Amino acid sequence: MASGSGEELHGHEDEDYGDAATMEALRQLRAGYAWADVASLEPASAAGRAVRVRGAAQAVRAVGRRVAFLVLRQGAATVQCVVSGGDGGMARFAAGLSRESVVDVAGVVSLPREPVRGTTQQLVEIQVEKLHCISRAVPNLPISVAAAARSKEDVARAKAAGEQLVHVGQDKRLDYRVIDLRTAANQAIFRVQCQVENVFRQVLLSEGFVGIHTPKLLGGSSEGGAAVFKLDYNGQPACLAQSPQLHKQMAVCGGFERVFEVGPVFRAEGSDTHRHLCEFVGLDVEMALRDHYSEVCDVVDRLFVAMFDHLNKNCAKELEAIQRQYPFKPLKYLETTLRLDYDEGIRMLQEAGVHVDPMGDLNTEAEKKLGELVRDKYGTEFYMLCRYPSAVRPFYTMPCSDDPRYSCSFDVFVRGEEIISGAQRVHDPELLAAQAEARGIDVGTIAAYVDSFRYGAPPHGGFGVGLERVVMLFCGLGNIRKTSLFPRDPRRLAP
Repeated sequence: MASGSGEELHGHEDEDYGDAATMEALRQLRAGYAWADVASLEPASAAGRAVRVRGAAQAVRAVGRRVAFLVLRQGAATVQCVVSGGDGGMARFAAGLSRESVVDVAGVVSLPREPVRGTTQQLVEIQVEKLHCISRAVPNLPISVAAAARSKEDVARAKAAGEQLVHVGQDKRLDYRVIDLRTAANQAIFRVQCQVENVFRQVLLSEGFVGIHTPKLLGGSSEGGAAVFKLDYNGQPACLAQSPQLHKQMAVCGGFERVFEVGPVFRAEGSDTHRHLCEFVGLDVEMALRDHYSEVCDVVDRLFVAMFDHLNKNCAKELEAIQRQYPFKPLKYLETTLRLDYDEGIRMLQEAGVHVDPMGDLNTEAEKKLGELVRDKYGTEFYMLCRYPSAVRPFYTMPCSDDPRYSCSFDVFVRGEEIISGAQRVHDPELLAAQAEARGIDVGTIAAYVDSFRYGAPPHGGFGVGLERVVMLFCGLGNIRKTSLFPRDPRRLAP
């Protein structure tokens, strides 16, 4: 075996360093060392402990032939490992490790004389006694973690100072997503995303909702239009579900009354924008109504205020890590979410000199402008816009009883962008079929859906939101691809 420096490696099972032969051999060599997480190495409790840690070799710096400093990264946490002593063979072995190689370190936790710079663990370090390489990364990586972690501001400051720093563009980072995910910001983004999903489940479960899973293979479009991925299903034409809409309604009719789902959604998006994906994670809710569709708005209010409060309280470290690479201002929201009627939103835009069709949908520019107006007037970037014109809502949306030109529906906005669509649904089968036909939908393809309301159906409503969009807008990330682990857009099907 040879190291990157050309020196002979000690790879025998009874050696203190080298390339690992087998997991069993390592286990025997590590007797007396307890597994530890880098993030949990605290000075008071860890100092003097014999520990074993495994992670990526983020950086290696040799000091002469007998000492090397290895920065080991585990998730988003890093610690300095000091390799010294003996004849210098272990230090030379460490110096020959390629960056991002996976290494197994056993040693004693010590307290450095001065805080260690450049690691998350600054008050402890590990005096290495055994060091083995589990998996060697190629010497020349297509992108470096350090370059992928740089902010645009870092690159601009370096340029102003006459220095040249590599900045990795988004497409290239996504081409090598496995490496890109190792940055501190990405580690934080997907931990925040996990918490969003967790709070979504917990709050709804506490309010009597039941988690369900609906089919993703359908015989026809669930929302009308042609934005579906078509496929052959055992000789029958089929498509991937645009949403769980029809089946979550059927579940309510099946007696569950309050249901939610966290699952994949597939949309053949033709537009390649900053906020659309062809596959994303849908957070969907449907519930029986007692008096009014505002009951759905009440759930949205409690759910998302609880979610935002939780993120601000419990994800401070993650939000700080995201902030370092992608600076953003904390989201402004109220304890009780603001609700505006669509007509009032139209008036605000018109008074600001924006030309809008009062019975049409808002385009992206109008949504952003209204967001600015609402923020300046009401001090919030999270609000609901209710009672949309019926013509711009899906066929299954209930018209308002006092004026059918308007619907019992709402959208929710964050930082001037739509994040949630919701409404009361039509539970009358004849009205439902008529509205579907009026939108050009072949009722035969949704016959099972329409017929489910012929067996007795309670008034009900619900909403849907994309998990990736929630995180993107809460963290002000500017592009939904940053919040999709392996994004699928109109141009990307790999990795």
